[in-house]
Amino acid sequence: MTNPGKSARQKKLPSYLLHKASGQARVRIDGHDFYLGPYGSEESRIEYGKLISQHASGAPIDPLKKTGDDDPGLTVAALALAYLQHAETYYVKNGAQTHEVSCIKSALTHLTKTFGLIPANEFGALKLKTVRQSMVDSGRMCRKFINGCVGRIRRCFKWGSENELVDAAVNARLACVAPLMAGRTEAIDHEPRSVVPRESIDAVRAVVPQRTRDMIDLQLLCGARPGELCMLTSGMIDQTTYQDQGVWFVKLDDHKMIHKGKERVLVFGPQSQLILRRYIHADPERKLFDLTRESYSLAIRVACIKLKIKRWTAHWLRHNFASQCRKDTNLDTTQQMLGHSDAATTQGYAHLDLKDSIMYARDAG
Repeated sequence: MTNPGKSARQKKLPSYLLHKASGQARVRIDGHDFYLGPYGSEESRIEYGKLISQHASGAPIDPLKKTGDDDPGLTVAALALAYLQHAETYYVKNGAQTHEVSCIKSALTHLTKTFGLIPANEFGALKLKTVRQSMVDSGRMCRKFINGCVGRIRRCFKWGSENELVDAAVNARLACVAPLMAGRTEAIDHEPRSVVPRESIDAVRAVVPQRTRDMIDLQLLCGARPGELCMLTSGMIDQTTYQDQGVWFVKLDDHKMIHKGKERVLVFGPQSQLILRRYIHADPERKLFDLTRESYSLAIRVACIKLKIKRWTAHWLRHNFASQCRKDTNLDTTQQMLGHSDAATTQGYAHLDLKDSIMYARDAG
């Protein structure tokens, strides 16, 4: 949605340009050229950052004003590099970096592109909003991801404060920036994930390989995440503990919420077991489906494109399962089957036993 009184042209950040005749860097603001110093120089980029920040805030622009001779301290780029090095060792799971590292890199790239050479202690709310607007202007990032990137930039400066690299006052300034709200920004919003129509599922099942078709059916029967199915091995499946109740049981050692101390359990009923039996083999360490989460979802997306139907991914099938499970049972059982929790329900949810999930899986899974 376009904000009243502001055109897309007004909101787009002025570009850092080269004046070929003089070799100077320049920026055009409100129809006037401001010369910043030798093109590509540190001085010119610092001045560029100041000018567009002032422009975004509506403050008077004085392109000739220089900073003082005092040591300005760590630059934003130096802080970002130090934080990224920290993130590459902190966001690690089972010896591999998590997807969060690439998200942090994306956020810090937008940050340093515009304000990398200014002192970190000079960064504030208006500069953060300017970085955020550059993300909106790119047209490649959705509103929720942009809000997430802003949060990552805040964490970068908070980490800097914790390690006495940045004044704590910077964090207070950045906390003032409210998130982009749906319908009140030019940032794109992806359509929310929802239940996949049964006819769409059937159409995709008809054109994908048997393995992909079986994984789709398993998700609909047990509510597992795509990545959880992709990590299954024969040795992980407990076929005996709950044999008298007709279900198989898997306790995952690696899952989405493990860093919060939560457990994740998958329970497979008779229909799910019929599918799994086709893939169980003698090697307990060998994966059942030999697919990555990305290749599994890609197979579905490619099928949707081929069929010329609305695209959906494997993760959307959890909505189908959740809707049916909630209809057939209760909210607690649905949360347990899906492995969901939040700040309001974690305490009560963590102490549920498995009897409801076992009964549901035995009868419907």
